[in-house]
Amino acid sequence: MRLYAYPFADIYSLYVPKVERKRRTLEAFFAKVPAITKRAELITGVVCGIRVEEVEDPLTQQIRWMDKLVDELARGNKLASILR
Repeated sequence: MRLYAYPFADIYSLYVPKVERKRRTLEAFFAKVPAITKRAELITGVVCGIRVEEVEDPLTQQIRWMDKLVDELARGNKLASILR
């Protein structure tokens, strides 16, 4: 998968503009989601047509969780409602 060819720094740099475009500051984002926790397994839903809870590869699933968090927080949803 092409995703594994990217260094994390490159992926992170793509999230910065995405968060800013959705009118969220990075400080607000990381204050709510400082790290992947055990509760991340509670994140459900679809990102780019893929159900995050059905992703088998752990790294890919973590990336999808992060993408889902960015999208949901940008919509103004509370972290408690995302971790359902």
